[in-house]
Amino acid sequence: MTDINLQNVINAFDELDFENRTTKSLENARNRVQMKTYLSSLDYSLRRIKILEEVVSELVEEKQTELVKQEHIQTYKAKVIQLSREFKISYQDVLSIMLKLKQDEK
Repeated sequence: MTDINLQNVINAFDELDFENRTTKSLENARNRVQMKTYLSSLDYSLRRIKILEEVVSELVEEKQTELVKQEHIQTYKAKVIQLSREFKISYQDVLSIMLKLKQDEK
């Protein structure tokens, strides 16, 4: 009986430690509740929260833009690889031909 109680106490401390680690720092927060708990603990004024909201919105937009750029790059690379296979030449040769064509346009 004592071993079960001791195990329950150990489990409770483990849960408390985990909760403290995830709610006392934004770095460790992994979900909405943890993030909200942490941000609420900062006791920011409405003005500061609005500034934080603007900054987060800007960061989200930047990350989304970067993600779209990476997707376009991956699509472009896939098309170049497809061309190299289609014409049975190396990836580097396709890039060299494209560069030469671009220079010839000027």
